[in-house]
Amino acid sequence: MAEADIPFALPFTGQEEEAAALRALRSGWLTTGAEALAFEEEFSAFLQERAPGPPHLKALAVNSATSGLHLALEALGLGPGDIVLLPSYTFTATAEVARYLGAEAVFVDVKPGTFHLDPAALEATLDRIERGLPPYPPRPGSASPGFGPQGRPKALIPVHFGGLPCDMDALTAIAEKRGLAVVEDAAHAFPSQLPDGRWTGTRGDLGVFSFYATKTITTGEGGMVVGRNQALMDRIAVMRLHGIDRAAWNRYSDPRASWYYEVIEPGFKYNMPDILAAIGRVQLGRARSLLAERAALARGYDEAFQDEAGLVLPPTGPGDARHLYPLRLELARVPLGRDAAIRALKEAGIGVSVHFIPLHTMPYYRERYGLAEEDFPASMDSFRREISLPLWPGMGEARMERVIRAVKAVIHGR
Repeated sequence: MAEADIPFALPFTGQEEEAAALRALRSGWLTTGAEALAFEEEFSAFLQERAPGPPHLKALAVNSATSGLHLALEALGLGPGDIVLLPSYTFTATAEVARYLGAEAVFVDVKPGTFHLDPAALEATLDRIERGLPPYPPRPGSASPGFGPQGRPKALIPVHFGGLPCDMDALTAIAEKRGLAVVEDAAHAFPSQLPDGRWTGTRGDLGVFSFYATKTITTGEGGMVVGRNQALMDRIAVMRLHGIDRAAWNRYSDPRASWYYEVIEPGFKYNMPDILAAIGRVQLGRARSLLAERAALARGYDEAFQDEAGLVLPPTGPGDARHLYPLRLELARVPLGRDAAIRALKEAGIGVSVHFIPLHTMPYYRERYGLAEEDFPASMDSFRREISLPLWPGMGEARMERVIRAVKAVIHGR
């Protein structure tokens, strides 16, 4: 009997999630209500454990991390003429939210050997802009003074890739010196910890988490925005639901509440339904055990591949949430090449992926800002060599060993 394929990702859900969804279905209230409010409070309490003290950390549930990033930048007042700095090595959501608001995305290369925004490259980019130059330097042999969008740097979005926290000490120091707001893209990063013990996502002005189906905990679709600034969080709370000054939950669930409301801003439809929040509450309770399973699988991969010629282990640290296992190939030692290796693994029934295709290579950004692949060499080096292996709770040791055997066979041409 042929072995079943191993998917790249599979959410870990069980009877508790089913019961929670049924509870929400039977409650008579399916949109944002008691379950979403409880999820927000419980998520805030989880993060507050390692970020104690006033002001209290507030959490607001949204229908995706993308909408959370959009709301965060909108609350910070981003608009035309403003620049948002972010790594090229990320998913499109990180950049597109700037464009929603008419602001410009300026990409920064990652630090060589990592998947994280390079503080030195960030400083160099900001220096150019402060001198009145375009953010990207001229290419060798070009008489051009440089290229890229003009504007005022206003926000920085560090991306905690794969569950491993960025160097937030260096990045927040640069942001403070340069007057930049910091929005942490923590879509991959729950529950990862910074070196000071705080949870990732709580260091910047705002943090945004994802609960997409493949993330460390899931609601199917969904996200959470967290922050301590009451004015920013109040703005996000209003703008996530049409710019209305009162929640529908209050108007419809309390028979004594007034039907009257006012639209104070042209807001968005970004709220999280209760049925998803109910699932999220169960997943939040599993967060530490799910992390332990991912960490055990990642350690198994590390031990199997650490002495394997042609393979580079992912960077990691004690606070890593091990959301992804981004293996890199030493192409000089793997004649098959990355793309052919992916095809061979898929033919062997192993689901793999690539994280990420750098944004500066995408037609929209490449053409808008006049970018070329060689403008971000470290990002391109990682992209050309990266393969993300399956890493999901419930995968088990037998599947892990099968992935390991397949990878070794592929890189050795067997």
